[in-house]
Amino acid sequence: MEYIYAAMLLHTAGQEVNEESVKKILEAAGSDADDARVKALIAALEDVDIEEAMEKTAVAAAAPAAAAPAAAEEAEEEAEEEDEEEAEEEAAAGLGALFG
Repeated sequence: MEYIYAAMLLHTAGQEVNEESVKKILEAAGSDADDARVKALIAALEDVDIEEAMEKTAVAAAAPAAAAPAAAEEAEEEAEEEDEEEAEEEAAAGLGALFG
């Protein structure tokens, strides 16, 4: 993942994304740069519009984050309904014991 981050950093800074630059970024961050992985990254990014890919990823990441509060609210409502059902069952059991 750090290889992709290095490429994104270079792109955002307006620098050319090439093997030498990626290696320098990784080494500056204290990581050992694997030549084969760097070459594979550069080859994979050859036909990719990095700006477009970053925008799509940002939109895709924002959608689940926006849905998370709604999901938490639904889970809370379900828990409350379960609690109410349990209370009703306990009350019915108590009445059954009295008349039972």
